[in-house]
Amino acid sequence: MTISTANWTTLYTNINIATMTAASNGYGEIMDAALAISAGKIAWLGKASDLPNFDKNTVDVVDGKNQWLTPGLIDCHTHIIYGGNRANEFELRLQGASYEEIANNGGGIVSTVNATRQASEETLFKSALKRLTAMQKQGLTTVEIKSGYGLNVETEVKMLNVATQLSKHLPITVKRTFLGAHALPTEFKNDADGYIDLVVNEMLPQICKQQLADSVDVFCEGIGFNLAQTERVFKAAQQYKLPIKVHAEQLSDLGASELAAQYQALSSEHLEFLSAHGVKAMAQADMTAVLLPGAFYFLRETKLPPIAKLREHNVAMAIATDANPGSSPIHSIQLMLNMACTLFRLTPVEALAGVTCHAAKALGISHYTGMLKVGYDADLAFWDINQPAELCYQFGVNPLTTLIKQGKRVI
Repeated sequence: MTISTANWTTLYTNINIATMTAASNGYGEIMDAALAISAGKIAWLGKASDLPNFDKNTVDVVDGKNQWLTPGLIDCHTHIIYGGNRANEFELRLQGASYEEIANNGGGIVSTVNATRQASEETLFKSALKRLTAMQKQGLTTVEIKSGYGLNVETEVKMLNVATQLSKHLPITVKRTFLGAHALPTEFKNDADGYIDLVVNEMLPQICKQQLADSVDVFCEGIGFNLAQTERVFKAAQQYKLPIKVHAEQLSDLGASELAAQYQALSSEHLEFLSAHGVKAMAQADMTAVLLPGAFYFLRETKLPPIAKLREHNVAMAIATDANPGSSPIHSIQLMLNMACTLFRLTPVEALAGVTCHAAKALGISHYTGMLKVGYDADLAFWDINQPAELCYQFGVNPLTTLIKQGKRVI
């Protein structure tokens, strides 16, 4: 078969590639490789010895200096838009105060909601841009950002507007998730059903009218919303043809993942208390398990997600930072790679898949990113390492040398 090289613009040579293709074994390595780009897409990749003839006068040939090339990394679960911070609560907890004591004194999520409501859109944008810029420098080319610190129509819209603006100011794909059903605001104390009425009848229609969300999430938990309330949001999301996600089984097993499977959800996230029935339901629905080792670490949890069961049933496992001001004020996807291995006992291959191909699957975008394949977006990360496992082995020294977003160098 003749391969057309007429439209190639850039060719990277002298590289080793971890394709992370779902059908591959391990990292999908190609040693002594090359990769060509055309119109922001991967046009060709393979062994350098198999390179077809191309016009050296029109193609920019770049020496990769024997570095490793992976897909650009994906953080598929974050809450990086918020007002204020909760460092004072961190200090209080270390001094012995309980979460309940802090919450009863106006702290916890209530304090973040108040600060977010009071902050201007510009203030929220500037603080989130600083966080996202730092995250991008670790190799991110795609990020999911959830709302959920507004808990009223005005502020939820404001947060999603900020998420939209971020994608216009940084060369990074931003997937926006509406998480209005994140917690119960004080004005609806003891009236969770009334608040869900607001989410379903006012927030969601307004957000969809302005095309501000790519998916819908719910925090289904004892301190969040019950199964019936969660299902109401799922049904409303379906009416607007928005994909569904769920915060589930973080603190207890309510069966939220099984419910989400009935609605063909993209993912279930946290999952420390996920049951065997929940795992099977997720497998049958082809859902992705999004694991959040940062929250596990920061909250000093002891209950591990059922990793062995997820493996047994071939449930794809994604890894994310859960970056947020309360339970995971961590903005390092590279640290998550290490924690996924050290805390959750994932292999380095599983961890790297968790921030590439499986993270893309969790966001419903695995048909064009998260892997290195012909026709996929040229979202590429170059690393000064000797083997891919080094990305999980150490952190604190950033081995990223170059980041390419849709064929253009951004770092």
